[in-house]
Amino acid sequence: MIVKTLLAALVAGLIAGIFMTAAQELRVVPLILHAEEYEGKEPAAEQPAGTETQQHSSLGQSSVVGEILSALSPVTPAYAHEGEHEEEGGIMFGMSRFSGTLLANLVAGAGFGLLLAGASLVFNYPITLRNGALWGACGWLAVHLLPAVGLPPELPGFPAADLHDRQIWWIATIVLSVAGLYLVVLRGEIAAKIIGLVLIAAPHVYGAPQPSDISSPVPAVLGAEFAVAALATTLAFWIVLGVISGYLNDRFLKSA
Repeated sequence: MIVKTLLAALVAGLIAGIFMTAAQELRVVPLILHAEEYEGKEPAAEQPAGTETQQHSSLGQSSVVGEILSALSPVTPAYAHEGEHEEEGGIMFGMSRFSGTLLANLVAGAGFGLLLAGASLVFNYPITLRNGALWGACGWLAVHLLPAVGLPPELPGFPAADLHDRQIWWIATIVLSVAGLYLVVLRGEIAAKIIGLVLIAAPHVYGAPQPSDISSPVPAVLGAEFAVAALATTLAFWIVLGVISGYLNDRFLKSA
């Protein structure tokens, strides 16, 4: 039973990883390539005082998507970016940008699929076709949307706070978000739901680490477009992952 559940999660993750690669190539990677055109340029100084600063204060916050999730998340701007200026050899083991991104997405999909299946086993709440989208949405909330409130997805050239500080905040936010969502979604007690909401809000009340200098040569509107595209494509990834996991569980586990 457990082995079949994990195998189904692995297959679902690989399928979702392929889907995510296609979504990235259509929507996310073109924005990264556009942002790379601004690298090395000085931040624009012609803007009225306060206008550009206000835009970057909300959109120019750093995200660990570029550093940590490049190896774990379907959104991998670090892989796409780092290989752009390589003269030869590609970005990963001599592979091209697309091949490296595909490999990263397959690994990420398989890993997230196994984590989702593991959580369903620990919580004793099986993933089915009926609730697969809910499982996927909760995974997206915990790993992407809630951390993005403080550290939204960033493009190359955007300012960033200290990497170590962002890593600690990002990991703590995911852990607290998972615990909070469990209490809010799977527990019926009012007290449990209140505690869950407190856990979800705690890292945001504390505040994410922010860069001291928010100036950037990349237009803020491009950063906003990238953040929306990144979150939208990861939502699609998690929904596909949850639904396919539920379908495979219904088809193979119930017939066993």
